[in-house]
Amino acid sequence: MRIDLHTHSTASDGTQAPADVVLSAGRAGLDVVALTDHDTTAGWAEAAEAAQLVGVALVRGTEVSARSRGISVHLLSYLQDPTHPALLTELDKTRDARLGRARAIVDLLAVDHPITWDDVLAQAKDAVVVGRPHIADALVARGVVPDRDAAFARLLRADGPYHVPHYAPAAPDAVRAIRAAGGVPVFAHPGADARGRIVPDAVFDELAAAGLGGIEVHHRDHSPEQRARLTAIADRLGLLVTGSSDYHGDGKANRLGENLTEPAVLAAIEEQGVTEVIRP
Repeated sequence: MRIDLHTHSTASDGTQAPADVVLSAGRAGLDVVALTDHDTTAGWAEAAEAAQLVGVALVRGTEVSARSRGISVHLLSYLQDPTHPALLTELDKTRDARLGRARAIVDLLAVDHPITWDDVLAQAKDAVVVGRPHIADALVARGVVPDRDAAFARLLRADGPYHVPHYAPAAPDAVRAIRAAGGVPVFAHPGADARGRIVPDAVFDELAAAGLGGIEVHHRDHSPEQRARLTAIADRLGLLVTGSSDYHGDGKANRLGENLTEPAVLAAIEEQGVTEVIRP
Protein backbone atom coordinates (compact mmCIF):
# COMPACT_ATOMS: atom_id res chain seq x y z
CA MET A 1 0.00 0.00 0.00
CA ARG A 2 1.41 3.38 -1.06
CA ILE A 3 0.55 6.15 1.43
CA ASP A 4 1.57 9.83 1.10
CA LEU A 5 0.49 11.94 4.09
CA HIS A 6 1.45 15.51 3.15
CA THR A 7 0.16 17.46 0.12
CA HIS A 8 -1.07 20.98 -0.67
CA SER A 9 -3.69 22.39 -3.02
CA THR A 10 -4.80 25.81 -4.21
CA ALA A 11 -6.65 26.18 -0.90
CA SER A 12 -3.22 27.25 0.41
CA ASP A 13 0.00 27.31 -1.62
CA GLY A 14 -0.29 24.40 -4.04
CA THR A 15 -0.86 24.87 -7.76
CA GLN A 16 -3.58 22.22 -8.21
CA ALA A 17 -7.18 22.28 -7.04
CA PRO A 18 -7.98 19.80 -4.24
CA ALA A 19 -9.73 17.43 -6.67
CA ASP A 20 -6.74 17.55 -9.01
CA VAL A 21 -4.35 16.67 -6.17
CA VAL A 22 -6.41 13.52 -5.56
CA LEU A 23 -6.52 12.78 -9.29
CA SER A 24 -2.74 13.17 -9.51
CA ALA A 25 -2.35 10.87 -6.50
CA GLY A 26 -4.25 8.17 -8.36
CA ARG A 27 -2.13 8.64 -11.46
CA ALA A 28 1.01 8.39 -9.30
CA GLY A 29 -0.12 4.99 -8.05
CA LEU A 30 -0.98 6.06 -4.52
CA ASP A 31 -3.56 4.13 -2.51
CA VAL A 32 -3.90 6.83 0.17
CA VAL A 33 -3.21 10.57 0.11
CA ALA A 34 -3.58 13.25 2.77
CA LEU A 35 -4.59 16.79 1.92
CA THR A 36 -2.88 19.06 4.45
CA ASP A 37 -3.19 22.67 3.35
CA HIS A 38 -1.68 25.40 5.50
CA ASP A 39 -3.99 26.55 8.31
CA THR A 40 -7.23 25.65 6.50
CA THR A 41 -9.63 22.79 5.83
CA ALA A 42 -11.23 24.57 2.87
CA GLY A 43 -10.20 21.87 0.38
CA TRP A 44 -11.60 18.92 2.31
CA ALA A 45 -15.05 18.65 0.70
CA GLU A 46 -13.79 18.86 -2.88
CA ALA A 47 -11.00 16.38 -2.21
CA ALA A 48 -13.40 13.94 -0.52
CA GLU A 49 -15.73 13.97 -3.51
CA ALA A 50 -12.82 13.36 -5.87
CA ALA A 51 -11.49 10.51 -3.73
CA GLN A 52 -14.75 8.61 -4.16
CA LEU A 53 -14.56 9.01 -7.94
CA VAL A 54 -10.84 8.36 -8.38
CA GLY A 55 -10.60 5.39 -6.04
CA VAL A 56 -7.94 6.85 -3.72
CA ALA A 57 -8.45 6.91 0.04
CA LEU A 58 -8.25 10.41 1.54
CA VAL A 59 -6.86 11.44 4.92
CA ARG A 60 -8.15 14.91 5.74
CA GLY A 61 -5.69 17.12 7.57
CA THR A 62 -4.13 20.54 8.01
CA GLU A 63 -0.57 21.86 8.29
CA VAL A 64 -0.71 24.06 11.37
CA SER A 65 1.74 26.94 11.78
CA ALA A 66 3.40 27.24 15.19
CA ARG A 67 6.55 28.55 16.81
CA SER A 68 9.14 27.25 19.28
CA ARG A 69 12.06 29.27 20.68
CA GLY A 70 11.72 31.77 17.86
CA ILE A 71 11.82 29.04 15.21
CA SER A 72 8.97 28.32 12.80
CA VAL A 73 7.40 24.92 13.42
CA HIS A 74 4.82 23.12 11.27
CA LEU A 75 2.53 20.47 12.69
CA LEU A 76 0.47 18.14 10.54
CA SER A 77 -2.96 17.62 12.10
CA TYR A 78 -4.73 14.51 10.86
CA LEU A 79 -8.42 13.57 11.09
CA GLN A 80 -9.47 16.38 13.45
CA ASP A 81 -12.95 17.83 13.89
CA PRO A 82 -12.77 20.87 11.55
CA THR A 83 -15.41 22.75 13.56
CA HIS A 84 -13.82 22.40 17.00
CA PRO A 85 -13.11 25.87 18.42
CA ALA A 86 -9.82 24.92 20.13
CA LEU A 87 -8.04 24.59 16.80
CA LEU A 88 -10.35 26.66 14.62
CA THR A 89 -9.65 29.82 16.62
CA GLU A 90 -5.90 29.42 16.20
CA LEU A 91 -6.21 28.74 12.47
CA ASP A 92 -8.32 31.87 11.99
CA LYS A 93 -5.78 34.01 13.87
CA THR A 94 -2.88 32.56 11.93
CA ARG A 95 -4.54 33.07 8.53
CA ASP A 96 -5.27 36.70 9.37
CA ALA A 97 -1.67 37.17 10.46
CA ARG A 98 -0.36 35.54 7.28
CA LEU A 99 -2.39 37.94 5.16
CA GLY A 100 -1.09 41.01 6.99
CA ARG A 101 2.43 39.67 6.80
CA ALA A 102 2.17 39.06 3.05
CA ARG A 103 1.04 42.62 2.42
CA ALA A 104 3.90 43.97 4.53
CA ILE A 105 6.44 41.86 2.62
CA VAL A 106 5.10 43.13 -0.70
CA ASP A 107 5.37 46.71 0.52
CA LEU A 108 9.03 46.11 1.35
CA LEU A 109 9.77 44.31 -1.92
CA ALA A 110 8.05 47.01 -3.98
CA VAL A 111 10.69 49.52 -2.94
CA ASP A 112 13.31 47.54 -4.88
CA HIS A 113 11.39 45.32 -7.30
CA PRO A 114 8.43 45.59 -9.70
CA ILE A 115 5.70 43.87 -7.68
CA THR A 116 2.26 44.92 -6.42
CA TRP A 117 -0.36 43.40 -4.15
CA ASP A 118 -2.57 42.87 -7.19
CA ASP A 119 0.22 40.76 -8.70
CA VAL A 120 0.11 38.52 -5.64
CA LEU A 121 -3.67 38.23 -5.65
CA ALA A 122 -3.54 37.24 -9.31
CA GLN A 123 -1.31 34.32 -8.35
CA ALA A 124 -3.26 33.37 -5.22
CA LYS A 125 -6.59 33.26 -7.11
CA ASP A 126 -9.06 31.46 -4.82
CA ALA A 127 -6.58 30.47 -2.11
CA VAL A 128 -7.93 30.78 1.42
CA VAL A 129 -4.42 31.31 2.75
CA VAL A 130 -2.32 33.95 0.94
CA GLY A 131 1.36 33.74 1.76
CA ARG A 132 4.97 33.85 0.65
CA PRO A 133 4.61 31.19 -2.09
CA HIS A 134 2.14 33.45 -3.88
CA ILE A 135 4.57 36.36 -3.53
CA ALA A 136 7.24 34.10 -5.00
CA ASP A 137 4.96 33.26 -7.93
CA ALA A 138 4.32 36.96 -8.51
CA LEU A 139 8.07 37.60 -8.57
CA VAL A 140 8.47 34.81 -11.13
CA ALA A 141 5.67 36.25 -13.27
CA ARG A 142 7.36 39.65 -13.17
CA GLY A 143 10.67 38.11 -14.25
CA VAL A 144 12.48 39.07 -11.03
CA VAL A 145 13.46 35.44 -10.34
CA PRO A 146 13.27 32.27 -12.45
CA ASP A 147 11.26 30.09 -10.04
CA ARG A 148 9.87 29.74 -6.52
CA ASP A 149 13.03 28.20 -5.13
CA ALA A 150 15.08 31.17 -6.32
CA ALA A 151 12.57 33.59 -4.81
CA PHE A 152 12.91 31.95 -1.41
CA ALA A 153 16.67 31.63 -1.66
CA ARG A 154 17.27 35.25 -2.71
CA LEU A 155 14.41 37.42 -1.48
CA LEU A 156 12.07 35.57 0.88
CA ARG A 157 14.48 33.82 3.20
CA ALA A 158 13.92 34.17 6.93
CA ASP A 159 17.18 36.07 7.47
CA GLY A 160 16.70 38.39 4.49
CA PRO A 161 15.88 42.11 4.31
CA TYR A 162 12.24 41.50 3.34
CA HIS A 163 11.40 39.12 6.17
CA VAL A 164 8.34 39.96 8.27
CA PRO A 165 7.32 37.70 11.20
CA HIS A 166 3.72 36.67 11.79
CA TYR A 167 1.64 35.35 14.67
CA ALA A 168 1.68 31.61 15.30
CA PRO A 169 0.81 29.75 18.52
CA ALA A 170 3.48 28.23 20.70
CA ALA A 171 4.13 24.71 19.45
CA PRO A 172 3.01 22.90 22.64
CA ASP A 173 -0.22 24.95 22.61
CA ALA A 174 -0.78 24.00 18.97
CA VAL A 175 -0.27 20.31 19.79
CA ARG A 176 -2.78 20.56 22.62
CA ALA A 177 -5.28 22.36 20.35
CA ILE A 178 -4.97 19.64 17.72
CA ARG A 179 -5.56 16.95 20.34
CA ALA A 180 -8.52 18.89 21.78
CA ALA A 181 -10.02 18.90 18.29
CA GLY A 182 -9.56 15.13 18.08
CA GLY A 183 -6.66 15.31 15.64
CA VAL A 184 -3.33 13.51 15.55
CA PRO A 185 -0.35 15.93 15.57
CA VAL A 186 2.78 15.00 13.62
CA PHE A 187 5.86 17.25 13.47
CA ALA A 188 6.41 18.16 9.80
CA HIS A 189 9.96 18.17 8.34
CA PRO A 190 11.63 19.10 11.66
CA GLY A 191 15.14 18.36 10.36
CA ALA A 192 15.01 20.58 7.27
CA ASP A 193 18.11 22.51 8.27
CA ALA A 194 18.70 23.90 4.77
CA ARG A 195 15.56 26.04 5.26
CA GLY A 196 16.95 27.71 8.38
CA ARG A 197 17.24 27.02 12.08
CA ILE A 198 15.74 23.79 13.40
CA VAL A 199 14.61 23.02 16.92
CA PRO A 200 16.91 21.21 19.39
CA ASP A 201 16.13 17.72 20.66
CA ALA A 202 14.62 19.06 23.89
CA VAL A 203 11.67 20.52 21.94
CA PHE A 204 10.57 17.02 20.92
CA ASP A 205 10.32 16.11 24.59
CA GLU A 206 8.21 19.21 25.24
CA LEU A 207 5.89 18.41 22.34
CA ALA A 208 5.62 14.74 23.29
CA ALA A 209 4.56 15.80 26.78
CA ALA A 210 1.88 18.00 25.18
CA GLY A 211 0.55 15.11 23.07
CA LEU A 212 2.66 14.91 19.89
CA GLY A 213 1.80 11.75 18.00
CA GLY A 214 4.57 11.41 15.45
CA ILE A 215 7.47 12.80 13.45
CA GLU A 216 7.65 13.19 9.67
CA VAL A 217 11.05 11.55 9.26
CA HIS A 218 11.09 10.62 5.57
CA HIS A 219 11.05 13.92 3.68
CA ARG A 220 13.14 15.20 0.79
CA ASP A 221 14.56 18.03 2.93
CA HIS A 222 16.04 15.57 5.45
CA SER A 223 19.58 14.34 5.00
CA PRO A 224 20.42 10.73 5.94
CA GLU A 225 21.92 12.10 9.15
CA GLN A 226 18.72 13.96 10.02
CA ARG A 227 16.60 10.89 9.25
CA ALA A 228 18.74 8.82 11.60
CA ARG A 229 18.53 11.51 14.31
CA LEU A 230 14.76 11.84 14.00
CA THR A 231 14.20 8.08 13.94
CA ALA A 232 16.16 7.78 17.17
CA ILE A 233 14.08 10.55 18.77
CA ALA A 234 10.85 8.89 17.66
CA ASP A 235 11.99 5.55 19.06
CA ARG A 236 13.00 7.12 22.36
CA LEU A 237 9.68 8.95 22.77
CA GLY A 238 7.42 6.25 21.36
CA LEU A 239 6.26 8.42 18.44
CA LEU A 240 5.00 7.33 15.04
CA VAL A 241 7.30 7.74 12.01
CA THR A 242 5.77 9.04 8.78
CA GLY A 243 7.03 9.70 5.27
CA SER A 244 5.54 12.14 2.79
CA SER A 245 6.14 14.12 -0.37
CA ASP A 246 5.04 17.61 0.77
CA TYR A 247 3.64 17.92 -2.76
CA HIS A 248 2.72 21.40 -4.07
CA GLY A 249 1.98 20.62 -7.72
CA ASP A 250 4.18 22.67 -10.02
CA GLY A 251 5.14 24.98 -7.15
CA LYS A 252 7.99 22.74 -5.99
CA ALA A 253 10.06 19.84 -7.27
CA ASN A 254 8.48 17.45 -4.74
CA ARG A 255 6.76 14.48 -6.43
CA LEU A 256 3.84 12.46 -5.09
CA GLY A 257 4.92 9.23 -3.45
CA GLU A 258 8.61 10.09 -3.24
CA ASN A 259 8.42 9.26 0.49
CA LEU A 260 5.81 6.97 1.98
CA THR A 261 4.20 6.00 5.30
CA GLU A 262 3.78 2.43 6.52
CA PRO A 263 0.19 1.06 6.62
CA ALA A 264 0.52 0.26 10.35
CA VAL A 265 1.31 3.92 11.04
CA LEU A 266 -1.75 5.07 9.13
CA ALA A 267 -3.84 2.56 11.10
CA ALA A 268 -2.53 4.05 14.35
CA ILE A 269 -3.34 7.57 13.17
CA GLU A 270 -6.83 6.52 12.13
CA GLU A 271 -7.41 4.86 15.50
CA GLN A 272 -6.57 8.13 17.30
CA GLY A 273 -8.40 10.61 15.04
CA VAL A 274 -12.07 11.55 15.37
CA THR A 275 -12.91 11.76 11.66
CA GLU A 276 -12.71 8.84 9.27
CA VAL A 277 -10.44 8.20 6.32
CA ILE A 278 -12.53 8.64 3.18
CA ARG A 279 -12.41 5.34 1.33
CA PRO A 280 -13.83 4.67 -2.13
